[in-house]
Amino acid sequence: MDFTRILPEECLCLIISLTSPADACRSAMVCPALRSAADSDAVWEKFLPCDYKSIILESSSSATLVSMGKKELYFCLFSLPILIQNDTMSFQLEKWSGKKCYMLGARELTIIWGDTPSYWTWTSQPDSRFPEVAELRFVWWLEVKGTIETRNLSPNTKYAAYLVFKLKSSGATGFKDRPVGLNVSVNGIASSQARRVSLDYEDEPRHVRERGDGWMEVEMGEFLNEYGDDGTVDFILKEIEGYVKRGLIIEGIELRPKDVGS
Repeated sequence: MDFTRILPEECLCLIISLTSPADACRSAMVCPALRSAADSDAVWEKFLPCDYKSIILESSSSATLVSMGKKELYFCLFSLPILIQNDTMSFQLEKWSGKKCYMLGARELTIIWGDTPSYWTWTSQPDSRFPEVAELRFVWWLEVKGTIETRNLSPNTKYAAYLVFKLKSSGATGFKDRPVGLNVSVNGIASSQARRVSLDYEDEPRHVRERGDGWMEVEMGEFLNEYGDDGTVDFILKEIEGYVKRGLIIEGIELRPKDVGS
């Protein structure tokens, strides 16, 4: 018996909405009778974060985004990040799960001496999603910190934090064979997995990797956002050994769900 001919579309929508975005797409492809339900706004709104409306209203492209159908919006949000918080943060969906991804741009980070032009400069990069990135000119003490509230992240989700950066091809000093400290803390409790990693790819090919957007990334640590209540997560890059460091370009710190896929 073909249940698609018996159940009303509202029931089909409810059933499909209890699966996943990938399953909804498969349903639309393999069963023409389910296509209308599988592509409906009622289904795809369930896959969007419950606060998606307030998030996209922070974007300069909000007028375009709010006019989209829910499936189109979902595909748009995993295909390209949107800028929010006056273009200092970006938001994106993880493709297969619909969980939230954020990047804290350099302007959203606390950079020690970041407003001192002799130590750091703020410049634009054609391959950056943000209007400005931070370029290290000269410091002895390197410390960068980012913070996000756990309620902004997807609950019951393991996240990893990544420093997104470049080392200038000429003029980078103090990073070759010299690891930096990377750590993640939740509600002030530092992770037991604090790490020291060189940002030079030749030193750490297992940890430093090239992204598809032309930047490099290194994992800072991971954490479980169990409930998404009113807590905070801090991400820290620190190197305070007494030697000169220069040539590091920071785009931001990205948070992505870990261990998800099709």
